[in-house]
Amino acid sequence: MPHSVASYNEAYGNYDTHFYSGQDEIGLDGVLRINKKYHKKVDSPKFLPSWDPREKYEPLEYHEYDDPASRADATFPNLFPANAKDSVVKNITPNLGSEIKGIQLTDLSDASKDELALFVAQRGVVVLRNQDFGSKGPAYAEKYGSYFGKLHIHQTSGAPENHSHLHITFRRPDRAEFERVFKDSHSSISFHTDVSYELQPPSYTFFTVLQGPPAGGDTLFSDSISAFERLSPAFQNFLSSLHVIHSSKEQAQNSKSQGGIQRRAPVTHIHPLVRVHPVLKKKSLFVNSSFSRRIVELKKPESDALLSLLYNLINNSQDLQLRANWEPGTVVIWDNRRVHHSAVIDWDEPVLRHAFRITPHGERPVEDLKYLNDESYYPSKITRDL
Repeated sequence: MPHSVASYNEAYGNYDTHFYSGQDEIGLDGVLRINKKYHKKVDSPKFLPSWDPREKYEPLEYHEYDDPASRADATFPNLFPANAKDSVVKNITPNLGSEIKGIQLTDLSDASKDELALFVAQRGVVVLRNQDFGSKGPAYAEKYGSYFGKLHIHQTSGAPENHSHLHITFRRPDRAEFERVFKDSHSSISFHTDVSYELQPPSYTFFTVLQGPPAGGDTLFSDSISAFERLSPAFQNFLSSLHVIHSSKEQAQNSKSQGGIQRRAPVTHIHPLVRVHPVLKKKSLFVNSSFSRRIVELKKPESDALLSLLYNLINNSQDLQLRANWEPGTVVIWDNRRVHHSAVIDWDEPVLRHAFRITPHGERPVEDLKYLNDESYYPSKITRDL
């Protein structure tokens, strides 16, 4: 793993969420915005990202998480009623991912939303086609997402003005985008779980591409429950005793180096390497190369070797993965507690890709469900300087 701040910046940058001094612009009001030359190319200007350097928040505090899936009827009578003629569910792979047609997210009742949460947990990734979700605007998206949990505000990424709970990815139709991504890498693939450095990382994540290339720009997903189950029982037991440092410091430094913002002080948290899903009651690997730094119980060479093995398992086992492609009106929902994901940059010429993410906080990750929603839970006695 890299050792310096400079090399961390290359490895852990979010190249489609940060402000870039010299390429973007600063308004007379001090707010950082996408350069005006791109505005006429945007289909959904209400979702354009902005970065207000005056926007500051206190550190996140613990809160109890009530998973909507725990309230759901497991027979899905509201999400998939028996008399529905148009709804079609197709599994993408036997164990991971389903595509749904004939259901509008904006028409769902609260009971249907609970069942949707359960279905997403069970399938890991759910792709919905022909949705009017994005057309409802930022305020609607925030309110809708808040049903699934307290919404996260990202430390550095762009957000629509006055709607900080939305995370915007905006890839400029500019050759400089390619240069940043491939400057020191042969591949754009970077599997991760969103903001795993937070005390309570996300549960159900909603992602909508408002505008993108006619082909390419897919999202890859990898099943970390199946990855754990592939391991030998003895190795599973060993991993289940370990804990990992997750850090937002490198991401914050990357934003700062580009002239960007910091809404909240960077954090470092320790999470179990193997977490238990509160709905599925199954274990999953909870490490990712974007934000995991080291295993606290091991010496650094041991930690590096073990993390490398796990990253390789998650990132490169194609029989644990699926590829979700984007069409106009597509919304993808995934469970951050059981899948890793990566954007794919594979188009030939610079194109505009504009998307928004809704990110509800989940529970604090635990290695045993006896600690679920236990505010006093702490994974181990740590003496190392974080």
